[in-house]
Amino acid sequence: MPDLTKAERLRGDGDSRIVLGVLNAVEQNSRLTQRTVAHDLGIALGLANAYLKRCVRKGLIKIAQVPANRYAYYLTPKGFSEKSHLTVRYLSTSFEFFRGARSQCGDLLAGLAARNIRQVALAGAGDLAEIATLCARDYPIELSAILDDAHAAPRFAGLPVVKDMAAIAGVDAVVITDLKAPQVTYDRAVAALGAARVFAPRLLNITPVTPAPRDAP
Repeated sequence: MPDLTKAERLRGDGDSRIVLGVLNAVEQNSRLTQRTVAHDLGIALGLANAYLKRCVRKGLIKIAQVPANRYAYYLTPKGFSEKSHLTVRYLSTSFEFFRGARSQCGDLLAGLAARNIRQVALAGAGDLAEIATLCARDYPIELSAILDDAHAAPRFAGLPVVKDMAAIAGVDAVVITDLKAPQVTYDRAVAALGAARVFAPRLLNITPVTPAPRDAP
């Protein structure tokens, strides 16, 4: 059973899910391109290239040259086996992750709403951001954007994706939803906006910065 309090495990699950996405994409279309993989998985082009190369090195995918100086990708027997293994792993862990993440995101957003915080941005596109958008529908909170400088698509989960912290400077609060580097994203947000405006679900296991006390009047 996964330990949802460990951000390292969550990042590992995210890594495995990208590998699974690449293997599924190759199985469905051997003539795909790196750009197609990046678009379909919602990741940067360079990241798609890196994952394809990793799958080739591990013997999960083979490459054959086709006319017009293009390449075709095929799953190897090892690739088919790994795809089945990752599918079972993902299905067994996804519900547990969803249940814990939804509970914690709901509690966090309820707390923000109770403090009359209304305009909120998310930091990090991915599963956790998607869950947060679902939870936000239950509270008088408006999600304005998702900050993620590595996400290739202009939108995610119905929200615009912005690359620069300055683009969300006007919101009341930022909720960290980055599963890949949550502490780095949190620290960046705190440096730009102040610790009092940055929040994160407990499952990310972030070491918080204590907000500086206000000067007495």
